Amino acid sequence: MIFKKIITAAIMLGTFSLAQAQGSDWPVVKSSMKPWVRWWWMGSAVSDAEISALLRQYHHAGLGGVEIAPIYGAKGAESAFIPHLSPTWVDRLQHTLATADEIGMGVDLTNGTGWPFGGPQVTEEYAASNIIVNTFSVSKGRNTLEISCKDPKQKDPPLISLLAYGPENQKIDLLKQVKGAKQLNWTAPAAGWTVYAGFLGKTRQKVKRAAPGGEGYTLDHFSGKALQAYLKPYQEALKTQPRHPRAYYNDSYEVYGANWTAELFDYFQRIKGYDLRQYIGEVFGDVKHSNRDRLKADYRDIVSQLLLENFTKSWTSWSHTMGSVTKNQAHGSPGNLLDLYAAVDIPETETFGSSYFPIQGLRRDSADVRKVDPDPMMLKFASSGAHVLGKTLVSAETFTWLTEHFKTSWAQCKPEVEQLFLSGINHVFYHGTTYSPADQQWPGWLFYASVNFVPTNSLWSHLDGLNAYVTRTQSILQSTANDNEVLLYWPAQDIWNDDKGTLKSLTIHNIDKWLHPSDFYKEAVHLQTSGYSFDFVSDELLKGMNADGDQWKLKNSNMDLSYKVLIIPKVEYMPVETLEKIIEIAEQGGKVIFHQLPADVPGFKDLDKRRLIFNKILGPLKNKRRIVIGKGEIVIGNDIVNSLSEMNIRGESLIQKGLKFIKRKKGDQTYYYVVNHSDHTIDEQIIFQTKASSWKIMDPLSGQVGKAQSDKANPNQVRVKIRSGEALFFVADKAVQPALADWSYLDHQKGEVQLNNNWSLQFAEGGPVIPQSKQLYKLQPWTSLSDSIADNFSGKAVYSSQFEMTEVLADKHYVLQLDTLYESAKIRINGQDAGQIWSLPYSLPLGNILKKGTNTIEIEVANLMANRIRQMDRNGQKRQDYYDTKFVNIDYEPFRADTWSVMPSGLAGRVIIKIYD
Repeated sequence: MIFKKIITAAIMLGTFSLAQAQGSDWPVVKSSMKPWVRWWWMGSAVSDAEISALLRQYHHAGLGGVEIAPIYGAKGAESAFIPHLSPTWVDRLQHTLATADEIGMGVDLTNGTGWPFGGPQVTEEYAASNIIVNTFSVSKGRNTLEISCKDPKQKDPPLISLLAYGPENQKIDLLKQVKGAKQLNWTAPAAGWTVYAGFLGKTRQKVKRAAPGGEGYTLDHFSGKALQAYLKPYQEALKTQPRHPRAYYNDSYEVYGANWTAELFDYFQRIKGYDLRQYIGEVFGDVKHSNRDRLKADYRDIVSQLLLENFTKSWTSWSHTMGSVTKNQAHGSPGNLLDLYAAVDIPETETFGSSYFPIQGLRRDSADVRKVDPDPMMLKFASSGAHVLGKTLVSAETFTWLTEHFKTSWAQCKPEVEQLFLSGINHVFYHGTTYSPADQQWPGWLFYASVNFVPTNSLWSHLDGLNAYVTRTQSILQSTANDNEVLLYWPAQDIWNDDKGTLKSLTIHNIDKWLHPSDFYKEAVHLQTSGYSFDFVSDELLKGMNADGDQWKLKNSNMDLSYKVLIIPKVEYMPVETLEKIIEIAEQGGKVIFHQLPADVPGFKDLDKRRLIFNKILGPLKNKRRIVIGKGEIVIGNDIVNSLSEMNIRGESLIQKGLKFIKRKKGDQTYYYVVNHSDHTIDEQIIFQTKASSWKIMDPLSGQVGKAQSDKANPNQVRVKIRSGEALFFVADKAVQPALADWSYLDHQKGEVQLNNNWSLQFAEGGPVIPQSKQLYKLQPWTSLSDSIADNFSGKAVYSSQFEMTEVLADKHYVLQLDTLYESAKIRINGQDAGQIWSLPYSLPLGNILKKGTNTIEIEVANLMANRIRQMDRNGQKRQDYYDTKFVNIDYEPFRADTWSVMPSGLAGRVIIKIYD
């Protein structure tokens, strides 16, 4: 229990309450609730003074923490490079931690440099390994063969298996007959025999994008001994230091070609009960076998277990001894993603590329986006791993390659981060910001992949708007608990049981192969479009659950879970132990729905015996629709939604109206985070599936809170009005809420004031040259003024004007509406800060800032970096060069912006103040 408290404290290390509060209806802000950012230390060329200055800039912009990622360096800065884990490097880390503590920020640390784990401490013995299977043809009679590896990259790898296969599927183990320098003298009994030799090889993969002092071989992730050897330098350098990072971080699994470890044969035999050495031709060669898919499934299952036990769990245990927790991206692994995510303290997913949202006015240039869309179902593997074990935080590497370099607006970021929130993520990490010394030529040091959340970004001073929105949203998502009612079983064995290939790497880039075609995925999409909120569960995670009547619980902690039913999609293979657990949960009172009964058991050993047990369990369930079993029930039928309705478990109807949601709970309150990513305003009476006495609406963009309109006869029927691009929290309370002002639905527009007077345009800061001020007779972008200096300008400019208000009434609502904005605006009216407009639909409630008579308005607009970068390339200005990689575009081709068109910048169309009752 004491150890558990230590770990909880470590997770919360970066989340102590800050002075900032959001108002009594919003949670007090903690640093974990703010967005964090990946912080690339290029060449680890960092200084104490610059670290302090940059951290304060990040804090001022509204960031809550940094994740240090040592990386390759900038050419020309070699004298400033600091070797990884050297005394000087450790001093810089300690200064970072101390400064962050002082200003209320958190710090995570990549447990390596570049990716994946590896470095100079990884000897060949502990480097990523593979099994290399070579074949040798033999003739009848006496044969003398030199059994040597045919891969020229290998350095005399150990021979670990040697089998002779006959023409009629005979096998002879020849390993013990190899003499001396791997020489085999063997008499083949007949013609047509082939010898299969297995060698313990090395992939020779090196750390990608390594920082100075971090170069070396990639780690063998399946070996516990290799992991401990890898971690030893970190322990020696950091264990006795006074401060420690909140979390150690591991990036996505990108260990290419690794499929073996020295102990695999013995581990396999201990777990599976038979010797894999006798099947290397079937698993790693082209030898046919009636159960070849089962043999491969067993092998894949063992690799998954080795990765889980020898790497993920062992690494987490080590981190705890260091006073920190772990944050891990499991995707890409050749293992059970749910188990791997669940085994760490903070599971982390990532978005790569950009999704399409039909939001009115949202810019999406096909030339500036990658041809890949983040899939919410992939994101849910990480959040499910956290939810089913009651973990507080689920993180995400956010906005990787959202758009082309220098072309990303905060408006484009908003729906993408909302999709993460809707998928159960509540702790986002922007990708990313690069440490860059202040004396570097603009735009400073930059990482090769966008987005560039850096102080030199012309939108940087407006980042606080996006950050405030993320903070308010995450403050609720972190202060509440998961309230998904459905568990959906993920049949990993259906992926493992395939006779093609060796390992199955479950990456975000190949989901079209392993996820999208599956019945599991189709069922998940069907549940989502039917209004159900759900998590995924694995065989292993299901073992840790019980039911007490209809209350699902975690077995070890007795923690209550929100789930009401377990759904088994169409499954081919299910372990006997899983089926037994499902029956046990039903007997305890749990509800279970089978799309259809599973067909068979996975694996090779004792197949007939296990099938007998399996079918005996299934016997009472066959040819039946509904079975009462113990205190619970099992329903079998291919219409899952109909079965759920029969159990009085119904989806939320707001999905059918075009809205998206996630549901959270805290005490007697249920929080619906509702998002409109459609192309039109949605205004509907929605009947929610939560009983409540009262409802309120909370706007994470503005911070406004008000009482929702609900039906007196049916309090669960609530009016939901959300414009295209907006998101709101709808909060159901079982108790009657204290007096709260009514939410303004802005139904009845009583008038408007169009700001059609002349405008003054004054350029504030930016470059490369500050343009001259302008007098405008109509509102227009500064890139439409036939001014080449303005065309090349990236920075901020202020549009100012005056307007008349004949009256300003306390019972009216005044809303500023911009037609077109490129890209973000901060508003001042009568010398007072009125707020910021940075996302669609470009509007801002004005409160009581207006006055009768003459009013002044100043609209500070920040544009993209694109035009200045374009001008640099057109002028042939040299861009910073880096070790290890070139600065590339979104298609990984050499970056150049000289052919770009000028990106519109400033304001266009009308500026209107709308007046509502």
